[in-house]
Amino acid sequence: MIGTMRAAVLEAPGPPENLVVRDLPVPDPPAGWVRVRVRAFGLNRSDLLSRRGFPGHAVSLPRVLGAEAVGEVDLDRSGRFARGQQVAAVLTGMGRQLDGGYAEYACVPMAGICPFRSKLNWAVLGAMPTMFQTAYESLVVAVDLRRGQTVLVRGGTSSVGLAAILLAKNLGATVLATTRDPEKVDLLRLHGVDHVVIDDGFVEPQVRALFPDGVDGAVELVGWSTLADTLRATSETGTVCLTGSLGDETGSSHAGPAVSRDGRLVLCHGDRKPGPQVLQRMIDEVEAGRLDVPVGRVYRIADIARAHRDMEANLICGKAVVVVE
Repeated sequence: MIGTMRAAVLEAPGPPENLVVRDLPVPDPPAGWVRVRVRAFGLNRSDLLSRRGFPGHAVSLPRVLGAEAVGEVDLDRSGRFARGQQVAAVLTGMGRQLDGGYAEYACVPMAGICPFRSKLNWAVLGAMPTMFQTAYESLVVAVDLRRGQTVLVRGGTSSVGLAAILLAKNLGATVLATTRDPEKVDLLRLHGVDHVVIDDGFVEPQVRALFPDGVDGAVELVGWSTLADTLRATSETGTVCLTGSLGDETGSSHAGPAVSRDGRLVLCHGDRKPGPQVLQRMIDEVEAGRLDVPVGRVYRIADIARAHRDMEANLICGKAVVVVE
């Protein structure tokens, strides 16, 4: 394929303005890779940290950022995927060691391709892969949340937090969620939270006033700075999944592999490819009206710097999505 494409390129670590939209040659996939026509991509905290050059998120430059994308197969020389097939592209290293989804086309190793089928619009689909994969791993794989149990979502107004709330309600749990901003209480209630907790850094007394024995499980999205308090708010037999670090300037947006279990603490990361069955299940639940997708704001690729500014300023309640037209 001969031609050019628009892509958001990071030339050097720094502010959002360092992301520049320019024309690049459409990439040619090597053997074992698939070229995807990108229709939408979600913005992630890992993208922000990569742009800023945090340790553990450093990129080889220049680089097209983007840890995920959804779209349609444009070219697969192996024949495994048909042209036009809907796919998500999510792979560790996307947007860091290899060009990512901030472009009209992305070339991804076969291992990073996850097929799905859906009639949902691209903005909704673009919000789903990493966000729901992270929420699913945290609640179902790590916490092992069951119907009738209680769960605390620490950092409830983040995109993964809102997804975890919606998924926990879908599973039949009683949900507590935190916010530092009293003006966001109604947002959490709108998403089904049973008990909103204003986070002043110490939520254990508020949680135990509601549930004296502590909650059955918790998803920790604020990070290491609040982890001990979250553990104290959890019952003796409960599990805390440390998933994010919204409040920590540590350079790590996710703490580690979901399989790293140590007693009541499980570490989880969300930059792995979503399993096809998990992603399709989430899509089916949304299409059936049993699950909502918390899309916060939708941008165009030309607005990528503004989208990063908004994300950095915590102005987006829900998932920021860029639709590529």
